[in-house]
Amino acid sequence: MFRRVVSALIVLLVAALLLVAAWPQLLGIQRESGVVQVTTMRGLLTAVALLGFVLFGVIALISQTLRAFAGALAVLLLAFSGIQLAVLSTRGGGDTAFAEKQAGDLTVLVWNTLGDGPEGDVVATLVAERDADIVVLPETSEDYGRFVAAASGLDLQVIPLAYDPELTARSTVVLIDRALGEYVLDESRGGTETLPSVLAVPVSGSGPVIVGAHPVAPVPGEMTGWRQGLQWLAARCQGENVILAGDLNSTLDHYTGLDPTRDTGGGLSGCRDGARATGNAAVGTWPVELPTLLGAPIDHVMATDAWEFVGFEVITALDGAGSDHRPIVAQLRPAG
Repeated sequence: MFRRVVSALIVLLVAALLLVAAWPQLLGIQRESGVVQVTTMRGLLTAVALLGFVLFGVIALISQTLRAFAGALAVLLLAFSGIQLAVLSTRGGGDTAFAEKQAGDLTVLVWNTLGDGPEGDVVATLVAERDADIVVLPETSEDYGRFVAAASGLDLQVIPLAYDPELTARSTVVLIDRALGEYVLDESRGGTETLPSVLAVPVSGSGPVIVGAHPVAPVPGEMTGWRQGLQWLAARCQGENVILAGDLNSTLDHYTGLDPTRDTGGGLSGCRDGARATGNAAVGTWPVELPTLLGAPIDHVMATDAWEFVGFEVITALDGAGSDHRPIVAQLRPAG
């Protein structure tokens, strides 16, 4: 009798934990420590759950003593996997089609270089090949960013921001095509804690506000700073013409409730997520050691309703280039 009670309690506990992992938004705990880390990698979690289903299913078949207990756990894990696969399928496992670039379109490229990890020529070549109009390089030094801008052969402004010039992890560089007009760094509205996010505004007042985002990762000791970073970025997305891109150290699961007046489930406050809009939001950008469908989609390109997304790709061909992140590229077109 006692064993049955314990077994039932374990099954209930597992069911509760799986519910939290599957959809923490139901309980409003999507930005709580522990939950954040689990939900960041839905694909990997699904794979682990399916392996657990097989394991407990085999145990239920061969052990009469543990049949009910193992069978119950197998059913829970199968149901959990089904929910996860449904969520991932709605977000999209990859559609790399791009529309033909037209006048007014913008190509936005993001690559966290892990402290100038890849050879500068590699980044410059990618920028040139993609004819990038906006390039966001988190964890990148100013000198490296200037080299990339020059070596790309494109006419790019360089807007750097460093919290510590000696630590490239605390630097972010944004490159902007001069054809968009002159841009300057705006530090009047604060910023993200620990790691810098660049707020670049057009001098003329026309053109998109560009945010090169890099909130700190949700690791122990930095959870408050991580939440502050997402709140600050959400506030930037309340403008009419904003393009926000970078390593956000977060997924779509973490944005619910940041701005209840503009929550659409498809991005950050008033910014829609390009990967979600194009069927790529389940494709992992970090770490490169994991297959894309098991990794975490934490690098983003987002924009307000002034823009629509007509192309998006997580680039896998450079997984061995020297960064732990994959570069992403998005094509945006003026809405209307």
